[in-house]
Amino acid sequence: MKKILLTLILFIGMMSNVLAQDADYLFMIDQAIKAPSGHNAQPWLFKTADGEIDILPDFSKSLPVVDPSNRELFVSLGCAAENLCIAAAQKGYETRVKVTPEGIIRVFLAKQGQDMVSPLFAQISLRQTNRSVFDGKSIPQDSIAMLEKGVEPGIGVHFYKNGSPEYAAIADFVYAGNGLQMHNKAFKAELQQWMRYNKHHQDATNDGLSYAVFGAPNVPRFIAKPIMAAAINEKGQNKSDRKKLASSSHLVLFTCEDNTIAQWVNLGRTLERLLLRSTQMGIAHAYLNQPNEEPAIAVQMAQRLGLDNELPTILIRLGYGKRMPYSKRRAAVLVKE
Repeated sequence: MKKILLTLILFIGMMSNVLAQDADYLFMIDQAIKAPSGHNAQPWLFKTADGEIDILPDFSKSLPVVDPSNRELFVSLGCAAENLCIAAAQKGYETRVKVTPEGIIRVFLAKQGQDMVSPLFAQISLRQTNRSVFDGKSIPQDSIAMLEKGVEPGIGVHFYKNGSPEYAAIADFVYAGNGLQMHNKAFKAELQQWMRYNKHHQDATNDGLSYAVFGAPNVPRFIAKPIMAAAINEKGQNKSDRKKLASSSHLVLFTCEDNTIAQWVNLGRTLERLLLRSTQMGIAHAYLNQPNEEPAIAVQMAQRLGLDNELPTILIRLGYGKRMPYSKRRAAVLVKE
């Protein structure tokens, strides 16, 4: 009888540990999916095992026109991995990240028994892509110095201040990118596929580019759709981007040494650290990836900026602005064996 009771106690203890670990893993995944992604497509899947969480690419959420190589997709997965690692530390786990040749991000987890609170953890839920016009204030140099830290191997992070020749040159490349993209019917069709025209539409999908993040009113879809479609043109986009660039403090260009999945993931982790740290400082950010997404323009931009052997990958603008509505998130999808 004592043996049976001891076995039962051991079994209950084991199951309790398993349930606690499962709860921890779900907590980490819930933080991972708050990462940014192209068109808010959220192209990730998750698989858990003892001591491990895998982040898998969900190619059904890829953007074949604007991101034909899935480069931005894997950058997004790198951002999700960084969030997951920060959340793991919050629960007392040490992490080790490996990227497989197939593009699976394998996060190995070892329980240390003591929470390792990161100052960036609280910023995961606060971080947002802010597409508004900023207030024109300049970011102090000591804040920029803080943002320059924490760069993964093979990744370049270059800051350009508003008013510099480089800033003006990059702005021209943004407009050139708009010229190509806004005359590409496939690009415009893909963009419209991910637009969510009102509250009912956004709540039905919990993904995509919500009307709210652009500051548009919540009106019936039959009204919103033609208005938003008409706004997708070169002249209108350049006009909007000129205002946004004029109001921003800095542009930040992220580059890779090689176009490999592992480096794209590393860039995503570096990017997310900067975004979380800037959020902590009250600094807003938004993307201006047009010149990176057009190969010929990307080459010209790298040459103009003197970035030998570096591949422009992600471009963001930084500044100060009022907070905007948040993009919606789908529940995480767990893959089973």
